[in-house]
Amino acid sequence: MRVRPILAEALRLFFPLAAAHGAMLPFLWVVAGGYELPFASDIPPSQWHAHEMIFGTYGMALAGFLGSAVPEWTDTRPARGRTLLCLATLWLPARLIGAVGADVLSPVAALFDLAFLIALSVLIGRAMLERRTTKHLAFLFWLLCFASVEAGVRYCWFIGDVALAARLLETALCIFIVLFSLSASRINVVVINLALDPTGETSPYRPHPGRRHAAAAMTVLYMAAALLLPESAVPAWLALAAGATFLDRLAEWFIGRPAFRTEVALLALGNAFAGAGFLALGATRLDLDLPPVAGLHMLAIGALGCAVMAVMIIAGLRHTGRDLLHLPWQAHGAALLMAAAALVRVLPEFGFPSGLAPLHHAASAVLWAASFGIWLHGFLPMLAAPSLAEKRGCH
Repeated sequence: MRVRPILAEALRLFFPLAAAHGAMLPFLWVVAGGYELPFASDIPPSQWHAHEMIFGTYGMALAGFLGSAVPEWTDTRPARGRTLLCLATLWLPARLIGAVGADVLSPVAALFDLAFLIALSVLIGRAMLERRTTKHLAFLFWLLCFASVEAGVRYCWFIGDVALAARLLETALCIFIVLFSLSASRINVVVINLALDPTGETSPYRPHPGRRHAAAAMTVLYMAAALLLPESAVPAWLALAAGATFLDRLAEWFIGRPAFRTEVALLALGNAFAGAGFLALGATRLDLDLPPVAGLHMLAIGALGCAVMAVMIIAGLRHTGRDLLHLPWQAHGAALLMAAAALVRVLPEFGFPSGLAPLHHAASAVLWAASFGIWLHGFLPMLAAPSLAEKRGCH
């Protein structure tokens, strides 16, 4: 049965939902709500905010990526139509509850979030099982870990242990960084080779095998130590090591002028933010005079914000039959605004420009919302229409 183009594969529906959520929620929380949520009492509003960014905006972007990428990698039929609508229906109630910080409804939201993540896991696991491949099992493993941490956060909120909930939210953030690192090891090969040779006839770039998973491995070690040994100095040194591996990975982008192409530079910037963020976390844990959240914001807004936007631009174009040679102006605008949102948010925490604080929270929220809004303006019409290949086939 023929389905509407926007329901033809996961990213066509889920990327716009992630962008709409990303545009509205931080803007309402910071600019309109003044950092408060109307029904939050026992759960800190800052934890609601972090949870909804990680499990809401980024969670739906992850579903769009995995829901389309895994079928492509395994050469299986992607989920479409009613299946995608059912997944979106599972995701939405928790977002509405999180938008107002309804503490009393958090267990209900937990059921919907867990059902969403488990259903997504079943979809991508089924594709791997159909092809009897274990090549992409790491994504399924970390997705299930992501679901487990979601359950842990909600349980800590239920029993009132907000300190452990904060550590688990950092764990969820680190899991997303691991997923970004694993995804970048696949995406970079395609994107950099196309930047070097737009014809796609040659593959002049080959990633260094030693760098491929080093950053993800160090992130896992830091994540485990920070969760289990929060008062120890071990997480501090592991954070510095993780930062060094991400900065070392920047060598992958030493490709000359093509490194300044928007889609290439945005992935590199996400990697750079990850490295700097872990260095800041390590320095904070070693009692350097930095705000405790400086490193976390570099990871959450800088690294993941740039990475998610890069994937939404790259996959949004390629999965609608377009190439990366001529990006629409909305792609450049969204990338620039996302980078600006991250810089405006984190630089005042390091003391410059000092005159921007405390307005940098609202300024960053506006830039963040504008980034997703411009992406929606340019990409939603593409995703809601047949791909260029289908249009050519009709003539």
